[in-house]
Amino acid sequence: MKHRRTPRRRTTVAAAGVAALVATGVTFQSANADEPGSAPTVRTLSAPAAGKLASALLGDLGTGSTAGAYYDAGSGHLVVNVLDRAAARTVERAGARARVVENTLAELDGARGRLAKDATIPGTSWATDPVTDKVVVTADRTVSAAAWTRLSEVVRGLGDKAELRRSKGEFRPFIAGGDAITGSGGRCSLGFNVVRDGQPYFLTAGHCTEAVSTWSDADGTVIGSNERSSFPGDDFGLVKYTASVDHPSAVDLYDGSTQPITGAGEATVGEKVTRSGSTTHVHTGTVTGLNATVNYSEGTVEGLIRTDVCAEPGDSGGPLFDGGTALGLTSGGSGDCTSGGETFFQPVTEALSATGTTIG
Repeated sequence: MKHRRTPRRRTTVAAAGVAALVATGVTFQSANADEPGSAPTVRTLSAPAAGKLASALLGDLGTGSTAGAYYDAGSGHLVVNVLDRAAARTVERAGARARVVENTLAELDGARGRLAKDATIPGTSWATDPVTDKVVVTADRTVSAAAWTRLSEVVRGLGDKAELRRSKGEFRPFIAGGDAITGSGGRCSLGFNVVRDGQPYFLTAGHCTEAVSTWSDADGTVIGSNERSSFPGDDFGLVKYTASVDHPSAVDLYDGSTQPITGAGEATVGEKVTRSGSTTHVHTGTVTGLNATVNYSEGTVEGLIRTDVCAEPGDSGGPLFDGGTALGLTSGGSGDCTSGGETFFQPVTEALSATGTTIG
């Protein structure tokens, strides 16, 4: 038996760095922005390399001269939002494309703070979008007319720093989801096999481990018990293996093969990613946002990866990855794999750090 897993305002925030690599598109649209002169040479990069370059540029420029970045997967270019042309020249010399914008990350973070204070309504989410230089707020179909009015008033009060959208789906944790794990009548998916102090564990979704304490595989064999659970706020759970089973560092691709997982990394907006889950198996898509907030009916979860990869109940806890790099654990979202939708993932790097585990 195998468990395959696998320049106007310049105030900003240093920690926003790579977390500001959020966008809902991969085109060079210039909403509310001025484009500086053409870069001498724009480098073609992979998504991970673009994330590293963005981090390096933030260190070179300092916190007062940048306003986020995103990856254009079509061209392989990193686009860096800046607040003045001096910073733009530094970006261009590094081989990225610069774009001068109006709203700083500090201002957009302030907008997010206002939303958290006045609009934490079940069925809503928000994430910073550097393509539009705004905070994109989404309300699902469960948000009532009265709550929509309240939400609209808050967003309107934020001016050009935010925009409001409506989703036809419903934001919910996908509990029901690579290989199936079951317990107490519930089913989720195993995320990644990990190691702590030489002992084997696996990560899955926190809303799964909040509901179930002992886990079995698809054959009904008990394989593990909960060691730690974090939900809401975060959405990760750590399960310790209690059975002598094979636990390779790989993800089930549901075609008789697996994808070896060799390490963990941070997702980058525009990055092409893959998700595996026990209900809908393997699906691909694009990272559309980072540091997203989702207000489930069960509670608010923050710091999530937002994607356009579909998922359904039972896929919860399953792995999000790019080749051999682990990126996230399936949390929840709206829609399904017929009509589409958006899905949110707990960053795996945060879960690893919090639990003291490593991919293995």
